[in-house]
Amino acid sequence: MDYITSLARAYEREQSHAAKDAIAQILINSRMCAEGHRPICQDTGIVNAFVKVGMDVRFEPAPGEQPKDLQQMVDEGVRRAYLDPDNKLRASIQADPAGKRTNTKDNTPAVVNVELVRGNTVDLTVAAKAEARRPRASSPCSTRRILSSSGC
Repeated sequence: MDYITSLARAYEREQSHAAKDAIAQILINSRMCAEGHRPICQDTGIVNAFVKVGMDVRFEPAPGEQPKDLQQMVDEGVRRAYLDPDNKLRASIQADPAGKRTNTKDNTPAVVNVELVRGNTVDLTVAAKAEARRPRASSPCSTRRILSSSGC
């Protein structure tokens, strides 16, 4: 809390509009995080799944489900996690990144790294790697948009 208090004091004393804007964004983001609305870092980036699959493993679909390949299984887990209302992570993956750049809304597809190992087990490690964003000056987001929760 000392950090937030000090940052609020710095905001009050700051003369530069650009610096005040940057401090305001940090304060707003910190408040939203404290209230449970979103993480301190909104860019949850690309989900990376590291899967060690035993050579004796056979994946069987649940009753009534269609068979899925490993990519589809990982993407389904990512989809469920990002669409869970208790999950505060913002999906940031773009469909057709070279074209319309439409957000997939569920952070799929994930990047799946597979290592084939001996045995009959599956070991899964998941990490979200933040992506580098455009410089603030060229970003369409503003403090007002962050405050209004319109999503960037």
